[in-house]
Amino acid sequence: MKKSVESIIIFLLINIALFYIFPSLIVDTGSAMIVLLAILPLTCLFVAAIYGSLNSFHISYPLLVVLVFTPAIWIFFNESAWVYIPTYGAIALIGNLIGAGIYKSRNHKAQGDRSQ
Repeated sequence: MKKSVESIIIFLLINIALFYIFPSLIVDTGSAMIVLLAILPLTCLFVAAIYGSLNSFHISYPLLVVLVFTPAIWIFFNESAWVYIPTYGAIALIGNLIGAGIYKSRNHKAQGDRSQ
């Protein structure tokens, strides 16, 4: 259990860095759209998939991603960007599920190798 909590914290810190560093690069509406619609969703998906491939699926992971992203709405954007809160949660959930599939197939293959 301790390893699970430590690994969630590491990946949440990565997400916090992404959620709070990339928006600082915004200079106009166009760059804001690139950050909100491309960079953050792709990095969120990628980090969640890596987390899932190393730790399997945990429902707490996407919920915590939502929690750490929420303040960024009011720090960098405005209340019209609230729709990104559940969107990034869903993206983290999908990435976590993809990674969990990789985790299970890797462990299933490893168990098959041991039984021979």
